[in-house]
Amino acid sequence: MNRSLDTLALLALSAVLLVAFYYQLVVGELPCPLCALQRVGFIVAGVGLILNLRVGYSPAHYGLVLLTAVAAGSASLRQIALHVVPGTGHYGSALFGFHFYTWAFVGYGALIAYVGVMLLLEARAPARDRAPPAGPLAAIACWLFVALAAANVASFLLECGFGPCPDTPLGYLWMPGAK
Repeated sequence: MNRSLDTLALLALSAVLLVAFYYQLVVGELPCPLCALQRVGFIVAGVGLILNLRVGYSPAHYGLVLLTAVAAGSASLRQIALHVVPGTGHYGSALFGFHFYTWAFVGYGALIAYVGVMLLLEARAPARDRAPPAGPLAAIACWLFVALAAANVASFLLECGFGPCPDTPLGYLWMPGAK
């Protein structure tokens, strides 16, 4: 059961990255530096879940997810604080009334709660349930996530090159004229 939940959590992280890509590629909203940092946080958290799915359960893998959620959640909270002051505006579109950095903060809070529950469940799981899965859904989830992570790295390189990203990105550094 726990491997199935990790697979679903990884698919949820993939959905987050897909929505971000939709807004980037279709709507034309390039991620700001804090937005990019939040995406990286979701990617590193996904690596912890992939380790559980492919290598086998370890509390250290959940520790990676937990530490990443706390750190990237802090970046989300920082961005919320930047835009909560009246007259400072906001960055990007809203989805269901909240901006993506607010949704990221909610997502990282959910990841923290998820890891806590999973650590409690794993402490009671028999050893046979801790083996890596052979199921095709877990493999599909892992490969989908790896492809999305690679696409994000490529996107960040196109947008920022090897230097710092602009505070308000207006286009891709390595693709002039494209937005």
